[in-house]
Amino acid sequence: MTLLYAADEADALEFLHTNGCTDGLPVVIPTRERVDRMVLASGLDADLDFGDMGPGGGATTVEKIAINAVMAGCLPDYMPVVVAAIQALLQPEFDLSEVQSTTHCIAPLMIVNGPMAPACGITGSFGALGPGFRGNASIGRAVRLCLMNIGGARPGQSDMALLGHPGKFSFCMAEDEASSPWEPLSASFGYSPSESTVTIVGVEPPHSVVFVNDADDPDSPNRLLRSLAAVIANTGSNNASFHGGTVAVALNPEHVEVLNAAGMKRGDVQAELARLATNTRGHLRSLAPSFVRDGNPDDPISAVRGPDNIVVYVGGASGLYSAVFPSWAAGAHNNPVVHQRIETDQACALPGAS
Repeated sequence: MTLLYAADEADALEFLHTNGCTDGLPVVIPTRERVDRMVLASGLDADLDFGDMGPGGGATTVEKIAINAVMAGCLPDYMPVVVAAIQALLQPEFDLSEVQSTTHCIAPLMIVNGPMAPACGITGSFGALGPGFRGNASIGRAVRLCLMNIGGARPGQSDMALLGHPGKFSFCMAEDEASSPWEPLSASFGYSPSESTVTIVGVEPPHSVVFVNDADDPDSPNRLLRSLAAVIANTGSNNASFHGGTVAVALNPEHVEVLNAAGMKRGDVQAELARLATNTRGHLRSLAPSFVRDGNPDDPISAVRGPDNIVVYVGGASGLYSAVFPSWAAGAHNNPVVHQRIETDQACALPGAS
């Protein structure tokens, strides 16, 4: 690792800005002491390499991850979460090079489950994707800085998103497990509730879905599902046109209770949303004929390939609004969800210990 020198931290910050090492906002200067402390918190060797990060092909070492975590303002306790997120993004099926280079506005949404979420102050309730929460903001930002500084994805050079979206600064939240009547999202991928995990899916910004429950209306749960499905199948989205990709659905605690009271579990909701999220071939061709094959105009065209391509989790505060996150629906592996266990039991040597 090359050491850089500056007269003071103000000069160091200007150097980092000038050389494109930031996301445009001020960063914490990654001094040797700060980086070493972050590496120590990972419990891993500094030169451990998780693989090349596209599109630039930089070596993803623990030390490099630590540098970006320092710059993002992470506390050392956050380092295992950042490492797990990077490991998830480097899974081949995520197609990171393509995700980083597309003209679409895709960004990796991180959903944290398990004990590490409250331990790191990662919230899943009020304003979870907005400002005000150090864990959410700095962990998400650390991942983005890694994508830029290790992966080499910079706007207009290799990150070709035509507009981008604010989730490209930071896009991290917890599932609100305490407000959920269901098992944690991570359990649907085979993890135990005692394990901490990060789930990542490449998506657009959240699209608000408004719904008012009527306890006297037996059709109320179905109205909620139809409202969500209509946003998933939004005819201006890649999901509708390309018939694929993995979308995310954040159900607020009030809305998830409507479905739970109707006897529905997560899998039931996924199946019903996949069934309802359709458009007719004729309608899609009237809007984007180059993306839709000829055929019976009345044929239903699904916006997702199946229930597993809808990630349903509990997030946000109770009230009128839940959210759908449409996706890119492209890449060699068709924009799948990935997940990774957060390792919290790594052994580390204390500085100066013999």
